[in-house]
Amino acid sequence: MRQADVIVIGAGIAGLSAAAAIAPDRKVVVLEREAHPGMHATGRSAALFFENYGNAAVRSLNRASRAALTPYLTQRGVLIVAAEGENIETHLAGSSGMHEISAAAACELFPILRPDHVRRAAFEADASDIDVDRLMGDLRTTLRAHGGEIVTRAEVTALSPGWQVQTTAGAFGAEGVVNAAGAWADQVAVLAGVAPLGLRACRRSAAILPAPDGHDVSGWPMLLSASEGFYAKPEAGRLMVSPADEDEVGPMDAWPDDMVLAEGLDRYAQAVTTPITRVERSWAGLRTFAPDRTPVCRWGAEGFLWLAGQGGYGVQTSPAMAAKAAELVAQG
Repeated sequence: MRQADVIVIGAGIAGLSAAAAIAPDRKVVVLEREAHPGMHATGRSAALFFENYGNAAVRSLNRASRAALTPYLTQRGVLIVAAEGENIETHLAGSSGMHEISAAAACELFPILRPDHVRRAAFEADASDIDVDRLMGDLRTTLRAHGGEIVTRAEVTALSPGWQVQTTAGAFGAEGVVNAAGAWADQVAVLAGVAPLGLRACRRSAAILPAPDGHDVSGWPMLLSASEGFYAKPEAGRLMVSPADEDEVGPMDAWPDDMVLAEGLDRYAQAVTTPITRVERSWAGLRTFAPDRTPVCRWGAEGFLWLAGQGGYGVQTSPAMAAKAAELVAQG
């Protein structure tokens, strides 16, 4: 049995950032069921730092994470548009840095937006793209610099207090376990004899569309409908459009539902002046929520730490969540 001080289950952004934060003071081994870190939610996220996104707790985590994420941020901006019957007040309430703008100003920011579609609009200039690949690479470097290790293809098959962890890559032992298994976190808890949280793993689909009418979209903000019926974000000279779906599917290697994707693309098409000519590719990922939609970082049993339920906020809250996890581990 290979020994460590702390075993982190899951090498997505939650587990890897926590492992890097814990590693200076403890010997850490990260166990990942897939062939490489960040395969599911982390590798398929919209990769945007949007401080005014989420409930009050999430927004606090966003603010606390900004400084650590700054080296990985490139300003993008977020434009929220409300069509007839949509409410923009929930986005403006309690926000910092977001302000209401005119429909004309919104159309200047996103030139293919239909003026007659926009009843009200709001803009946050400081929302930024996150270089997730570089962030994950730096976390791996930090972990390994402190003697930490990532073991891939290591699906957990049994856990027992102590902690002894049986996996498809062998057996591991440690004083403590951090459950950062994303959509599989409740399953890991059951294996450990810990009561599950009632996590919901939900699909989020996206498609890549060619730049409309030859526009240079690189300087456009992310466009988000006020009711979150769709969003569109510039991505490497193209547009990534998502129906912003949140259909519960359970832990899985997610794929897009053609009808859900088509309906979301239609909502987007109704908001813009240029038709959709083709979809270059599409995919889906998972967003896993706790019942109150607030990320969970707390002890579930002696030596068993929950780090789960990040929803769609995992990357942008990861520094604050990792710091809290490291603090709890240090306190024992």
